[in-house]
This record gives sequence, structure tokens and C-alpha cells, in this order.
Amino acid sequence: MLVTLSSKGQLVIPKAIRQALGLRAGTQFRIQLVEGKILLEPAGGNPIAALYGKYPDVDFLAALEAEHRRELDDETTRGA
Repeated sequence: MLVTLSSKGQLVIPKAIRQALGLRAGTQFRIQLVEGKILLEPAGGNPIAALYGKYPDVDFLAALEAEHRRELDDETTRGA
């Protein structure tokens, strides 16, 4: 792929690459010059933020609520 450096020194990372790496607006990068080449790596960042949007069809809160209800039911059953 060929990209062009803007007059402000900016590059656009192609959408296919952003999607493949899970890059989003605000992602920070480490940049190095290695043997005359530019090495650009996503910085570790916040692991919670990295998960944002990865599981759009999963309702984790509902699963936790159901588990809590089962625990309460078990306690009620044992206590009665």
C-alpha cells in the first residue's frame, strides 16, 4: 500500500490495517528509526480501552445479574 505524507507530517493508516490491528482514534504509538526505516507500533495502552467494542453482542451485565440471582436463590433455599 502506498500512503502520502501530508503537509502537516501526517499519514493515514489504511482502514484494512486499522481494522486488522483493532486501532481506534486516540491509539498511541511508539515510533523508531531502525536501519533507515520507520517502525510504528501501537503502545500497550489501557487494556480496558483495548477491549472497547470487541464484544458488541454480549451483555456481560445481564450474565452477572443472572449469576447473582442464582446465588441469592441458593442462599434462600439453604436458609429455609
